[in-house]
Amino acid sequence: MDCDEKVEGKLHGRPPLHLTHPCRHLQDERKKERRRTSAPPPSSLLLLRGRFGVLAGTAARHSSSSGGPPERISRYPVPYRKNLPYDIVELMEEVEAKGGFLPNVFKVLSHRPAEFRAFFAYYNELMNKDTGNITKADRELIVVATSIHNRCLYCVVSHSALHRIYSKKPTVADQVIVNYRNAELSPRELAMLDFAMAVCRCDTITEEHFQSLEEVGFDREDAWDIAAIAAFFAMSNRLAHLTDMRPNLEFYNMGRVPRDKRKEKAEDQD
Repeated sequence: MDCDEKVEGKLHGRPPLHLTHPCRHLQDERKKERRRTSAPPPSSLLLLRGRFGVLAGTAARHSSSSGGPPERISRYPVPYRKNLPYDIVELMEEVEAKGGFLPNVFKVLSHRPAEFRAFFAYYNELMNKDTGNITKADRELIVVATSIHNRCLYCVVSHSALHRIYSKKPTVADQVIVNYRNAELSPRELAMLDFAMAVCRCDTITEEHFQSLEEVGFDREDAWDIAAIAAFFAMSNRLAHLTDMRPNLEFYNMGRVPRDKRKEKAEDQD
């Protein structure tokens, strides 16, 4: 694209193209202008940026490069960013800048931009809630346990990493991967996963299931959240199977070694 060529289109409708590095100096100015004149991204996407920002620093310490052939992450074509709607490109760039890498789920699902938006909108409603009695670590543990049952490599690896970061417990997710019933879980966590697995297996849900949750401090709205997370990721697991989605290598080591903040600060100063 010529550097003087105008980028046409709107955020909603025909999206503008993302300019590449030959026009980097103009790209930055145009991005600022678009932010002033375009409709803001959905609030759900803004929340997503914050959630994956938790990966910042951790990914940088554990990233690896093999120097080998490009990694195959999906059996479906992954679009070039310049061909994607601007709001999706902007989200990808911010997640990558904050986290140090772009999780492959963003790349793979961008094959269908409208479904990409719908997927992450519901993802945020489930995983970024500040209400109820379920913590972020709890939510990640539900994803890990149910994704194991569904044999989803991507979700098991990526959400185990997020659980390690949120919980500050580097070994629990690995134990859950083998057998959550034998993992070092509290009675509360065990009841939560029992309920999630009942939903995941499509068991008949009875009042006894709700009573087991209420005995450890959950209420009916928490039960809905647990079930919704299990149900949503059952869909996500199957999309990962369909596309043969592969986890980023960065996820495997994340959260396993405590951060040395003093060392990081010294490195930043250097």
